[in-house]
Amino acid sequence: MTTTTDFAKWIERFFSEYLPHERNASPNTIVSYRDAFVGFISYMATCKDIIPDRLKLDALTQENVIDYLRWLVDVKSASPQTRNFRLAAIRSFCNYLQYRQVDRLKQWQDIRAIPQLKTSVKVFE
Repeated sequence: MTTTTDFAKWIERFFSEYLPHERNASPNTIVSYRDAFVGFISYMATCKDIIPDRLKLDALTQENVIDYLRWLVDVKSASPQTRNFRLAAIRSFCNYLQYRQVDRLKQWQDIRAIPQLKTSVKVFE
């Protein structure tokens, strides 16, 4: 059985159309963003019992994103920089969606409002 959810449809367009053509993102950025979403999808399957075949845009909520970011730091021992980059990828996707899924504008804005963690600045002598 093959299902295509709205999440699958929009994430595919984000990676195949928006990032490379509209944003002219570098291949490295696209790979990094892909890794962020692979992590989010894995988190949703492992911790929220939503397998990829059943993942819908309804599950892309502020609460789930915050839980994912917390899991990255607490369980996966990700650095604040890694956590912030994963958040940037999700924010970019929500920015893309807010012009295409206008009926969920508040949902996307709530996610875009999640603050980044402060990171230390390295001083080189």
